[in-house]
Formats: sequence, C-alpha cells, structure tokens
Amino acid sequence: MEQFKMQQYQLSNIQENFSFEIFSLPDYIEQRGEELMVSHTQDYYQIIWFKSGCGLYTVDFNEYNVFENALFFIAKSQVHSFKSLTKCDGFVINFGESFLVQKDNDVDFFLKCNLFNTLYQTPSCCVGSGWEFKLDEYISQMRLELAEKKSYGREELLRLYLKAFLIQVQRRKHQLEEIGSGRNPFPDDEKRNLLIKFINAVEDNFAKNLTVSQYSALLNISTRTLSNLTLLLIQKTPTQIIQERIILESKRLLTHSDISVKEIAYRIGFKDPAYFFRYFKKHTEISPINFRKSIR
Repeated sequence: MEQFKMQQYQLSNIQENFSFEIFSLPDYIEQRGEELMVSHTQDYYQIIWFKSGCGLYTVDFNEYNVFENALFFIAKSQVHSFKSLTKCDGFVINFGESFLVQKDNDVDFFLKCNLFNTLYQTPSCCVGSGWEFKLDEYISQMRLELAEKKSYGREELLRLYLKAFLIQVQRRKHQLEEIGSGRNPFPDDEKRNLLIKFINAVEDNFAKNLTVSQYSALLNISTRTLSNLTLLLIQKTPTQIIQERIILESKRLLTHSDISVKEIAYRIGFKDPAYFFRYFKKHTEISPINFRKSIR
C-alpha cells in the first residue's frame, strides 16, 4: 500500500529573514479555501482570532465551536481542520518557535508552553466584550510594522508586540478562570511553571519510553513531588499524562497515515508491536486496527 502523508503547511513569508506573518481572517480563508477543511498540521505556531462568525473546528479529535471573540492557539504538532465557517472576521497570526523564544526566558517559555501545546486545557479562550480593544491595538501595530520594509529594529518590535498580545490574552484567561471558579487557577507560579516543564518534557520524550522517575530526574525533583504536583493541579498522575500523550500520537498516526500498526508501534517507542496492540486496547477499549476502521 502506498503510504499516505498528511499535508503539512509551512510559513508562506519565505522572503523575510524571520518567521512571522499576519492575515485578515477573510483573506486567509479565501487563500486556503478547501484546504482548511482537510485535516492538516504545520511547522509553526498559529493564533486564530474570530472577532465574529460561527462554525466548528476540530483539533486532535475534539470538536470546538467557533464563536465571537474566540481565540484558538494551535501548536506545530497538532492536527486540525474546520468543519464549517460562516461570516467570519478576525485575524490569523503565524510564527515559528524561534521567533518567540529567543533565550532561556521564563516568560517566553510560559507563553509557548501554556497557551500552546498542552492536552490539559481547551485550545481556545474567549477574551469577551470590552477587552478586545487591547488586542486590536497590538494587531494594528504588528501590521504597520510589517509594512515598514527594512526599518531598524523591525523584527524585535514585532516580537515585542506578539509577546504583549499573548501576555494580555494570558491575563484575561486567568481572570476569567478565576471568576468562573472563585479561586486563582494557578495559585503558585513555581508549581505552575514546573507542571508546564513536565508536560513539555513529555512532549519532547514520549516516544523514548521514559519512566516517571526518569522524567523526575530531568526536572531535578523527586517522583513524589512530581506526583503531588500533577494530582494537585490537573488531578492526574504523571503516568496518566505520559499514557495520554502516547495514545494521542497513536490516534494521529492511525487516522492520518496509512503506515502499518507495526510501524506506528516502532515510531512511538514500542519495541514489541504486540505489546503496543495490547497497550492501545487497554487505554481505548478498541484495537488499533478497529480504531482505524471506525474513524474512517
């Protein structure tokens, strides 16, 4: 059987020396058209701000409603597609990882790993009415700066505007979570950042078959500290987090490629395909082959 390779999009702004681009949402939809309705991935991070409109958006096997002032944050590894879009207005921002994260900076790390690339929160949030004017100002500044060809400090200003945009979204997100729950969703910055580092470590190493103790060693903490942390903040054990990431990657490959179950097992770190078969069925209550048949 010929192997199917899912479409992966790349930044179109190849004439520039930096990986950043911004579009109005109607222009972006017109350019990409039917491509947006087919499951795809990309080699960059993406923010989609729906100032108006409605529709359905699928991200890693979960469906989300498109609604007014919704922002979606898509990491470069995620599989996504639209099922429908109606009367949409807003903006799309695409950027490479190196554009945002320049140094070993805690804020850069947090923005990348908290808003993007985590299984334990929805990929969208709503800034709500009365807040969007702040984001509009940064969008305007970014678009003006992009139009200034060869201006001094252009890339650095764009990076600062992008970070300011993300910080404002993060502030609003925390504010709404606190209002909804009656408590600060992240009462301890140190614990919050440690959790993000663990989830990021799993993202980088899930195919290496590392144990919880090995992840703890990477973070320079004890296994008990790690277990207490994940149970406190997201009510899951470290083992559950590792397993869920492995299952997600398995589902991605089973759905969006035609490579064999045996090859999938090897790709995600299983030396014995039969064990992968049992592992997948244990955690999903369906065999990999039947999952592939059902999803198609």
